[in-house]
Amino acid sequence: MIPVEKLVDQVRAYNPNSNTKLISEAYEYGKLMHEGQTRHSGEPYFSHPAEVSMLLAQQNLDDSTIITALLHDVIEDTPATYKDVAKRFGVDVAQLVDGVTKLTNLELSSNDAKQAENVRKLLLAMSKDVRVILVKLADRLHNMRTIKHMRSEKQVQKAHETMDIFAPLAGRMGMQWMRDELEDLSFRVLNPEGRNSILRRFLTLRNQTEDVIPKITHDIRDVLEKAGIEAEVVGREKKPYSVWRKMQEKGEGFSRLSDIYAFRILTVNEEDIYKALGAVHNRWTAVPGRFKDYLSQPKSNGYRSVHTTVSGRDGKRVEIQIRTRQMHDVAETGVAAHWSYKDGHRVENPFAVDPFKWLASLTERFGNSDDQDHEEFMEHVKLDMFADQVFCFTPKGDVIQLPRGATPIDFAYTIHTRIGAACVGAKVDGRRVPLWTRLRNGQSVEITTAEGQRPQSSWIDIAVTGRAKSAIRRALREEHRDGYVRLGAELARVALEHVGKKSTDKALMTAAKKMGLKDKDALLARLGSAEMTASDLVGALYPELLTESDNEDNLPASEIIGLNPGQYAQPGHCCQPLPGERIVGIATRGKGVVFHTIHCEKLADYEDQSNRWIDLRWTQGRNDPNNNVTIHVTMANDPGVLGRICTLIGEQHANIADLQFMERKPDFYLMSIEIQVRDVEHLHNVMTAIEADSDVASVSRTRLGSNGV
Repeated sequence: MIPVEKLVDQVRAYNPNSNTKLISEAYEYGKLMHEGQTRHSGEPYFSHPAEVSMLLAQQNLDDSTIITALLHDVIEDTPATYKDVAKRFGVDVAQLVDGVTKLTNLELSSNDAKQAENVRKLLLAMSKDVRVILVKLADRLHNMRTIKHMRSEKQVQKAHETMDIFAPLAGRMGMQWMRDELEDLSFRVLNPEGRNSILRRFLTLRNQTEDVIPKITHDIRDVLEKAGIEAEVVGREKKPYSVWRKMQEKGEGFSRLSDIYAFRILTVNEEDIYKALGAVHNRWTAVPGRFKDYLSQPKSNGYRSVHTTVSGRDGKRVEIQIRTRQMHDVAETGVAAHWSYKDGHRVENPFAVDPFKWLASLTERFGNSDDQDHEEFMEHVKLDMFADQVFCFTPKGDVIQLPRGATPIDFAYTIHTRIGAACVGAKVDGRRVPLWTRLRNGQSVEITTAEGQRPQSSWIDIAVTGRAKSAIRRALREEHRDGYVRLGAELARVALEHVGKKSTDKALMTAAKKMGLKDKDALLARLGSAEMTASDLVGALYPELLTESDNEDNLPASEIIGLNPGQYAQPGHCCQPLPGERIVGIATRGKGVVFHTIHCEKLADYEDQSNRWIDLRWTQGRNDPNNNVTIHVTMANDPGVLGRICTLIGEQHANIADLQFMERKPDFYLMSIEIQVRDVEHLHNVMTAIEADSDVASVSRTRLGSNGV
């Protein structure tokens, strides 16, 4: 564990005016609150917050951020409260800790609809104080560095989440070093063979050519010295994942890649950047099409640099980035540079971007969440996170920032939705071009509009930006919405009657809810516009009524794996775990194991008995409906309703094991029904079918009282 003295020394080195007494108090308070807790590795849990705080101290961040890192789990995992933290360390720290806690509780790897909503919450938390996400990124980085101690399925889940959300977010914030490491750590989990193959090729290349990095570094220094340019030169091999991604994008083998090496030239001033560029180009041949100037057109996160690729020693192509030391500080720490300290004072780096303006530009691109469904929102977020940038000009000389691969359609919608909708043509550098033309840096674009023009369906495939795609889809739906809804209603009626069901408002609303759509009209519009099929609708409500595949019938039954030889397992009565759910086993005094769902409250009784915990999981399979689970159903007190509910359960191939009336009211009954299902997916299907009935007010799964282990 990092001792408090080492952390304090690290902070004092860049901020002699730091309140190190308060940092020490936070260290001791966090250590006390987490006392007795351990990580998966067996280390004391507080070693994690201490490491996270050191990561942030190495970025020269302010006291509040360092203290937040030390306390970022106390509100969630210990008896400490918001009031306790605010009283001891101030409201600023308490709000930051609370913000990090809320981010930790977001299920970013859940289903699409929930993931989209939680990413919105993540962006909202960032908009209040960017330091919240700085702590969360450092927290994720340390967890990824120690991920080998987690269960294998948890490793895969966290790696996907990191690759999809946190790594691109770090890059979008300008923290490229962190993005590179997060991607590489995720790559190690998700594709270990692919990563190892890159490392082996690097090793083979070194054996064949020796280590060329010191040689090329020496060559560049020699060129700069002869030109009288004072600069620092640093070279490195690119990270395995970066190389792998380039191989996939370009469809080329390792030996044909032009930029597996990267070199940085850090000059004293801006004037020397272009002098250094000229000296490099005079010495080596520049590779056409590989020059990028982020000085005249900086990235929105403050990144400034000049990039070029040249044919260097022995004809090897190398990428060279040229920037000043101040620009490099922003390139390394990105938005975090806004809070950096040096010699006890905030660093006034002229190239550091205002994080609040950056956030405003980021969230503005995501548009109004009410106008986007979850698929469009996530498409928009990921495009904005991953996109390299292209800068084009309007006829008046205004700069329009777009992702790589953008077209005049994207350009038009970026200016204004009205301009995009009325677009009929485009001129690039004065020449008329098709709307599908891919724009390049520095081009001047003029959009031609016409009154009465409407977006075309083909534009969705032409557009790249989420803003354009979302606006086009919305316009197309609105234009034909009434007709699509009418057609969808008829298709829904026929499809449901075909399986013996009625197309009621309640059924359609239930299906819309399950499919993550706003309301039944949104569902019908998609059905009528062929964005979804009638089978999708029936499958959402009554999947058991669709023809089941032979492959599923031939699957073996699910089994629990992770037990030691001679051990047997039984489900906990408290949570009634089903195949397909995440489970944890608790060893009993004999050879038996009682297993629970991962969220079962009973597990809290065994937090201090980690030696009894057993990592279990289900195999995939096709089970008989013999797993008991209890549901509560509130239904109208009308003739025939109970019989209809029992019929629905039978149609879904589930059995009724027990049925009890919990409450009898003149208008409604509350019933407890114990049913037997195959797995958790089967349970969800049964509950959806019941919920779709017009006379059902609510249906929920019931967790029974615990029975001990």
